[in-house]
Amino acid sequence: MEITKIAVLGAGQMGSGIAQVAATSGYQVSMMDVTEQVLEKGLKSIRNSLECFVKSGKLKEEKKEEIIKTISPTTDLADAVEGAQLVIEAVPEDLELKKEVFKELEGLCAEETILASNTTELSITDIASVTSCSDKVIGMHWFNPAPLMKLVEIVTGVDTSDQTVQIVQDLAQKMGKETVLVKDAQGFITSRVLAAHMLECMRVLEEGVASAEDIDKAVRLGLNYPMGPFELADYVGLDTMVFAAEGLTEAYGDRFRAPQNLKKLVEAGHLGRKSGQGFYNHDK
Repeated sequence: MEITKIAVLGAGQMGSGIAQVAATSGYQVSMMDVTEQVLEKGLKSIRNSLECFVKSGKLKEEKKEEIIKTISPTTDLADAVEGAQLVIEAVPEDLELKKEVFKELEGLCAEETILASNTTELSITDIASVTSCSDKVIGMHWFNPAPLMKLVEIVTGVDTSDQTVQIVQDLAQKMGKETVLVKDAQGFITSRVLAAHMLECMRVLEEGVASAEDIDKAVRLGLNYPMGPFELADYVGLDTMVFAAEGLTEAYGDRFRAPQNLKKLVEAGHLGRKSGQGFYNHDK
């Protein structure tokens, strides 16, 4: 099956980034979200990202305009998936929400359409269970920012077919990404390992061992990580961190339980960069 059109559901940080990569790679792209305001914000993010590539000399100005024209924004799900051979779901990390989306997709998509979820740690098998095409449901876990990060985790559910896996692996490679193949276990590889690291750093802060700034500095300079755990948590979204911790706790026990400092920030609405306040103040 030749893929010519990709539908991306969600125009947030991840959805807009995936749409940008797909469009840059020459695919026709529809980007769907529930409001025009979110779509415009997503398109603005894409324009800003492409402008950075232009300024760095990696992209020509005329190519930037071609890429933007390739992306069709819409608030209508049926319109978004019409003619698409691949749908990539990038809605918030909520299992029931994702299952609702996939259940609706089955009635709108062509029989051969592959349905991929960008979940960071939720069960692909569970998501696929609400469809009658579970052989065509797969995990395609991208990393933020999608235009720069090289890895895509390909996650197979119990019924995911070898053909589906091969098509998605080939597509990711055509878009310039490296892939790893992962069985459907909570947290996959990266989310499970990274969550353990970040949650332990939050406990170090909670115990008063060091400040968030010094923990970030120690991890960056001592472990050679590009970002410290609190910088990264604010970038990812603290609500997303809590969702991930809850799912991992259910699967693996208390070692993944979210610390109080993380939970209290989320309860206060301090979600990181997207709200302007998290472990750090981002208003400026």
